[in-house]
Amino acid sequence: MHRIRLTVALGLAVLAAVAVGCGDSDSDEGSSNAFRVGLEAPLSGDQSVLGEGMLNGARLAAAQLNARGGIDGKRVEVISIDDAADPETGVDAAEAAIDAGLDGVVGPYNSGVGAETLPLYVDAGLMPIRLTSDPSTNGLGFTLQPMTYQIAPVASRALTDWLGAKTVAIAYDPTQNYTVSVSKALKNSLEAADVTVSAYEQVRPGRDSYAEIVEKLTAEEPDVVYAAVYYPEGGLIAKEMHDGGVRSQCVADYGSYDTGFVETAGVAAARACPVVGVPAPGDFPGASARVAEYRDRFGEDPGTWSPYTYDSLNFLADGIEEAGGTDADDLTRALDGVDGWRGWTGSVTIDPENGNRRPATVVVVETDAGGKFTVDGSWAEAVGAPYGE
Repeated sequence: MHRIRLTVALGLAVLAAVAVGCGDSDSDEGSSNAFRVGLEAPLSGDQSVLGEGMLNGARLAAAQLNARGGIDGKRVEVISIDDAADPETGVDAAEAAIDAGLDGVVGPYNSGVGAETLPLYVDAGLMPIRLTSDPSTNGLGFTLQPMTYQIAPVASRALTDWLGAKTVAIAYDPTQNYTVSVSKALKNSLEAADVTVSAYEQVRPGRDSYAEIVEKLTAEEPDVVYAAVYYPEGGLIAKEMHDGGVRSQCVADYGSYDTGFVETAGVAAARACPVVGVPAPGDFPGASARVAEYRDRFGEDPGTWSPYTYDSLNFLADGIEEAGGTDADDLTRALDGVDGWRGWTGSVTIDPENGNRRPATVVVVETDAGGKFTVDGSWAEAVGAPYGE
């Protein structure tokens, strides 16, 4: 099988404009010379900070692609698809975007949404480059994101080898595919390592306070409280543990990994609660030029997932070039053979069994005094990870 060995081009050239759909695009939208890429993300609701970072990452990639001639000779337009982190909303938005015409898709982020929207894209003949992590989305396109089976072992080893935990209380969101699957995988892994799971509590999203849940989680004074929830809930749990002087170590799951976690928790509480995540945008080797480009264009630092949507769109573009077009079968064969492709997030090789990336980029991050994420050097040293000081 032919293998792609392509490198995403760097450059600090002036970036061409990129259109954004849903009432936010320029006059080229709908033209025959446009390559329309849908970016599905939670652009409204509690996770909108995360979604905006995703959208801007795709916008940056599209602008650079347009400066080099676009995709398949056409100017790239990024069409925003707001799923609000809700499956029903996502289905409606995806169906509308498909009916309006799409040539490619990046996203979504939430696995519970993706389980419903990804099949719609696939049925429409599109090849999604998704950011979902739950196994329910395996085979529905390709991903550069880590998957549950790659995240849970890192979390388990962090709790045992790094923190030396003997007892762990787990909180999880029962409404999302990913948080259910990762909490189960973590629980099984910890118990196999003779770690006692002292509590396993559901956290319903959308509340203003989780004091009652924190009380249940800490009733037996576990060494660690692990919050397998998304960042609004994770930030509130971290804040209540910090403000309440809880002695158990707080650790937040991958679902909480976003700048919104720090905003919700506050810097002091976030600093007391490391997060399982991926390297911050500036932590990847050679990332400084891309971070600078992002800042120049948007006047702010990249979002947590900006590098992944940036890479996803470039990955799709290079795959289309290799495949000679967007035919789903040809594109699948081309992307299945990716070996050593490099982007903002490092090296990518695709497992043709499931369309997932290897190696995974899972790390443990800490929050610095300025409220910024960075790879936790003590974790990296303890587990022998290739990140950190």
